[in-house]
Amino acid sequence: MKDNLKKTLKTVLPILLGVFLVWYSYHKTSPEDRSQILFYIKDADLFWVGLSVILAILSHLSRAIRWNYLLEPLGYKPRLTNNILIILMAYLTNLGIPRTGEILRATALSTYEGVPFEKGFGTIVTERVVDIIVLLALIGLTLVLQTDSILAFLENRGFNLNGILAMLTLGAVAMVIFLVFIKKSSHSIAIKIKRFVKGLMDGVLSIFKMRNKWAFVFHTFFIWACYIGMLWVIKYTVPETIGLSFGQLMVAFIAGSFAMTTTNGGIGLYPIAVSSALSVFGISKVSGDAFGWIMWISQTLLIVVFGAISFLVLPLLNRNR
Repeated sequence: MKDNLKKTLKTVLPILLGVFLVWYSYHKTSPEDRSQILFYIKDADLFWVGLSVILAILSHLSRAIRWNYLLEPLGYKPRLTNNILIILMAYLTNLGIPRTGEILRATALSTYEGVPFEKGFGTIVTERVVDIIVLLALIGLTLVLQTDSILAFLENRGFNLNGILAMLTLGAVAMVIFLVFIKKSSHSIAIKIKRFVKGLMDGVLSIFKMRNKWAFVFHTFFIWACYIGMLWVIKYTVPETIGLSFGQLMVAFIAGSFAMTTTNGGIGLYPIAVSSALSVFGISKVSGDAFGWIMWISQTLLIVVFGAISFLVLPLLNRNR
């Protein structure tokens, strides 16, 4: 009974959080501002919105190709069509229940391509680790490009920069001490942590042992270039955001990325996060909200439409499997 309740809460809470954030954002905006935001959304240039959607489709196609590079050393090479449909299904599932898409991907791959669940899931974990490394690198790049703007914004909001730096330094020291302790400890928990970390590192390092390692690296960079490009072209749909530089948009990109990982596909939180990030550079809340909503609506509709089609088409294409 308790386990079922926990599972239900894990499923429902992110959805409720997203709905609450949408409601909160709506009621915190004046009727005049809401009208202006809706005007921007309705008046958005479909050329730029369509280009953003095309970049998203290219990123999904590239991810499907890259997935085969991880599966090939294991002795499997699924049909590219199946990979694409499975990935789109997984994205749609994640909109409803966070992180269940990865399980669905491994299950569908096992069902239609005969890849054992644990092996398929292992490649998905490796993908995620690689993507996290790229995201961390982009965060570092963004901090370097926009250090002055971010620090000035924090100062204006009353944050004590010396206190923040002290906390970061303390956190870094604590992390080093923790890692040294784990490395030397023979406690069962420490051993499990070391095995887990070793498994992740083995998965990442195995990339450089594969036959198509440089193709894998290329597709990794291409996927993230598409992600950034999807946001870049949307800036042309709102007059006030057209002049944003690459570094400024990267701040919004990072904020949006965190929003996507903490809620179901960023529902409710994505526009708020993007708008808050753009406010650092003097973009009004109306323009920031419109920018975030145009980006989120276009990409979510893409996933809903093509994800639903994939659920129908995948079994039909694999009737004999």
